[in-house]
Amino acid sequence: MATFVWNNYSREMAEAVANVARRVNATVEDGKDSLDLSNCKLISFPDGVFKVLRSVSDNIRVITLADNEMKTISSKLFTTFTQLRELDLRGNVLTKLPDTVGEMEHLISINLANNSFSTFPDKLTEIATLERIDLEGNSITEIPLEKLSAMPALKWLNVKSNPLDSNTQSALQSPHQFDVLSTAES
Repeated sequence: MATFVWNNYSREMAEAVANVARRVNATVEDGKDSLDLSNCKLISFPDGVFKVLRSVSDNIRVITLADNEMKTISSKLFTTFTQLRELDLRGNVLTKLPDTVGEMEHLISINLANNSFSTFPDKLTEIATLERIDLEGNSITEIPLEKLSAMPALKWLNVKSNPLDSNTQSALQSPHQFDVLSTAES
């Protein structure tokens, strides 16, 4: 029985690795500007992917790592893919982002919905180009509205399904230069 379980597990892992390799190779060979590694059972961004994509990293504009099991994101992701416009990390178990996220000069949209953030990732407020932040379904209680209001490009913030404290909920009710989606207490 134990052998069967191990074989099944290693077969699943081999399939997952092959799936990632296939998708990465397709990005390189087809000269795509996007990389989709969603639903690949990843617990982190594979180091080997950086090496394979080094020659085309400046062409990558969209990375999707949704619905994996990632607990952390390497700062290398942000220093390697400097031309990134959209990053989809929804459906992981992330609790924080590396500080290097604040150095992204072209990022327009970041999706961090359904992760495990308990505090707002403050470094996002340093990204001048950021228009959309999705943090729905996390455990965030406070939002740095003053810093968000100072963001020149921000148009949309989703903080639905977060246990926002009453001060934050009140502050969200007043008008902002960006749209706010939140779940008001009933």
